Amino acid sequence: MATVPKPSELGKVDHRPPQRPWTETFPEFRPGTFCYAAKAKNLEVVGLPNPREWNPTDEDWKLPDDWKDITLKGMKDRLDKFRSFKLFMDICVRCGACADKCHYFIGSGDPKNMPVLRAELIRSIYRNYFTGSGKVLKKYAGARALTEQIIKEWFYYYYQCTECRRCSVFCPYGIDTAEITMMGRELLNELGCGIDWIMGPVANCYMNGNHLGIQPHAFKDMIMFFVDEIEAVTGVRVEPTFNRKGAEVLFITPSGDVFADPGTYTLMGYMMLFHEIGLDYTWSTYASEGGNFGLFTSHEMMKRLNAKMYAEAKRLKVKWLLGGECGHMWRVINQYMDTMNGPADFLEVPKSPITGTVFENARSTKMVHIAEFTADLIRHGKLNLDPSRNDNKIVTFHDSCNTARGMGFFEEPRYVLKAVCNHFYEMPENTIREKTFCCGSGSGLNTDEFMEMRMRGGLPRANAVRYVHEKYGVNMLACICAIDRAVLPPLMKYWVPGVDVTGLHELVGNALVMKGEKKRTTDLRYEPLPGMEEEEEAEDV
Repeated sequence: MATVPKPSELGKVDHRPPQRPWTETFPEFRPGTFCYAAKAKNLEVVGLPNPREWNPTDEDWKLPDDWKDITLKGMKDRLDKFRSFKLFMDICVRCGACADKCHYFIGSGDPKNMPVLRAELIRSIYRNYFTGSGKVLKKYAGARALTEQIIKEWFYYYYQCTECRRCSVFCPYGIDTAEITMMGRELLNELGCGIDWIMGPVANCYMNGNHLGIQPHAFKDMIMFFVDEIEAVTGVRVEPTFNRKGAEVLFITPSGDVFADPGTYTLMGYMMLFHEIGLDYTWSTYASEGGNFGLFTSHEMMKRLNAKMYAEAKRLKVKWLLGGECGHMWRVINQYMDTMNGPADFLEVPKSPITGTVFENARSTKMVHIAEFTADLIRHGKLNLDPSRNDNKIVTFHDSCNTARGMGFFEEPRYVLKAVCNHFYEMPENTIREKTFCCGSGSGLNTDEFMEMRMRGGLPRANAVRYVHEKYGVNMLACICAIDRAVLPPLMKYWVPGVDVTGLHELVGNALVMKGEKKRTTDLRYEPLPGMEEEEEAEDV
């Protein structure tokens, strides 16, 4: 992992225009600013071209001999297939409304991280080869000839975009720069120029059902470990089932919830909730991943990985799907599922067996988000909650990009938070809901070798957290995304020490008063509940 400068150094960002034109400057592959190349074995597993061992710092990237033809053909194919791609190539007037909206530009000061200019990296090639004005006027029409140096430029900057789509909120034409980034990455993958932190999880998910490559027996063992943990805290033993045919609900959550703190505490909250309401659900040890790194690879890979959940739902003959706290899983389900894999007509329209609520918004996808499911339970008075158990947590909420901008999911998690916490404060209005700032490490960029850029990209989010930390004493940042739960802790430790990170359902689990529970003295992290500090100290003695 590259050494990250101190916050006092990284916080000094120069946003002055550069001395030289952007067409005459190219990136320096300095440690901390780029991700490692995809390994050959991971490309081979999913059938992607040009598998080989290479390094972005090498002069020779070992591109295919006909790399230029491959790239231009790939661009033509996508211009013909995706009308939005061609539209976005043609309609930008370079007004700059998006320029200061990108967290990576704010944190780095690099002009090519302005969404308008990041898009121009590929738009200039489009003009040169696919427009009459570009073919005739060349650079005077903003056109550039495709070179190996430009391929390297694409790699550097399209993996410094988290596809968060904040810029699109402010674009007067509605240009979605995330879609342009997706096209850029697809073209790079045609040459075998992906990053391993994406291709590794994609290969694992394709072969083993989850990003970490965990085998079914290990997946089951981890969940049973948390059964013991829940019993130790509450005295109640929950009873999950696996691969059970005929269950009403198939529950799928990101594998990060099963294998990485603090997501594991969120997982415990899920299981406590399901036990308390008597939900007839099962886990799959084969479709053991809700996340979809195909979203960061290509449309075809996204489709391929999304299909596994529905294939397993069909095999197990469940009625509908319930999904955990994840970002990209929900963007794929909400924005792409119907045209890629759906509609899932073999499943029923989801209906809560506890409240009778029919989730009409899931009529086509047949998949309900855990936050809206829990909000519905609370609204109907089906849960016994003691929010004072979270009184030592002063909470703010991070709107995860894919659930917020990707599916308009704003109020349900806040409704749940206010039911399980007595101390909740919002960050500034221009940093939340549809204007939320990205965690800085989404779209597969949450890898250690990229840590400097992660801290730069996360600076705007951290500044908003610092504001409520200093004004209200906020010490807990809640979210509903597994990647956020993985990347926000180091971001907080770096920029806002004293603020921890939690999933929504960890707080639900803390507040949930279960039937038959013993006297609770700790939360799910084995930390004393408010007012129970002395009892815990006495037990330790």
